Amino acid sequence: MRRSTVALLIAVAALSGVLWLGGLALAVQDQFFSAAKPPTKEQRPPTAETRQHDEKMDIVALGDSLTRGTGDESGKGYVGYMVDELRRQTDKPIRVTNLAIRGLRSDGLLRQLGQPEIQRQVAMADLIVMTIGGNDLFQGGEALKLDRKQLNEAKRRYVANLDRIFAALRRFNSEAVIFAIGLYNPFGDLDDAKWTSAVVRDWNFASAEVAARYPNIVAVPTFDLFALHVNDYLYSDHFHPNAAGYKRIGERVASLITLTEEGEQ
Repeated sequence: MRRSTVALLIAVAALSGVLWLGGLALAVQDQFFSAAKPPTKEQRPPTAETRQHDEKMDIVALGDSLTRGTGDESGKGYVGYMVDELRRQTDKPIRVTNLAIRGLRSDGLLRQLGQPEIQRQVAMADLIVMTIGGNDLFQGGEALKLDRKQLNEAKRRYVANLDRIFAALRRFNSEAVIFAIGLYNPFGDLDDAKWTSAVVRDWNFASAEVAARYPNIVAVPTFDLFALHVNDYLYSDHFHPNAAGYKRIGERVASLITLTEEGEQ
């Protein structure tokens, strides 16, 4: 009986030692290697799966004066008219963050996307709308004086920048659908309308080709909206849309967005 008792005590002591060493190892691992652990659900950054259960829909607007709404005296711009249409589809609150800057070109948008706060806004977006390229092409009306070689060089730089813009947006937010709004021809009523229209269509085609390289980026055409009676849809500066022109663009973008009964895209 004594030998059995001694053997039992030895076994219990050994087991306790093993358990103590195991606990020590876990404590050390937790203390020094916790950074290597995958983040918990609460720690992970917002994704499309978590964002879709938010109480509101976040829209981020990027680009130039067209996204700013210059020329619309009501101040709504196409973004405002688009939101009006979306509110007819859902009761879910819609929050818009308009980050557009008047006069912005593609290289300027690239620099803007380098800012941490802009990246944070983009990362939280459920939907992104943008206009860019008009200032690269028209250059304040100077495009009408450029020759074919100069225009091709300008387009080459723009396409390279656009590719980097889309890559950055997808890096910051892989889920949100991006609506890249194409160019119209504000000079469609002038004598060289045939030539300027050909140039604008060429740029739109190049932009759509870049968009096609990335998932969930939709190239939205607007050329046809202004092709007939262009002056009916332009502001007094004969370049930016007026309220009627912006309304047509906003309705075009909204027509491409379908929301479920729960208000999710």
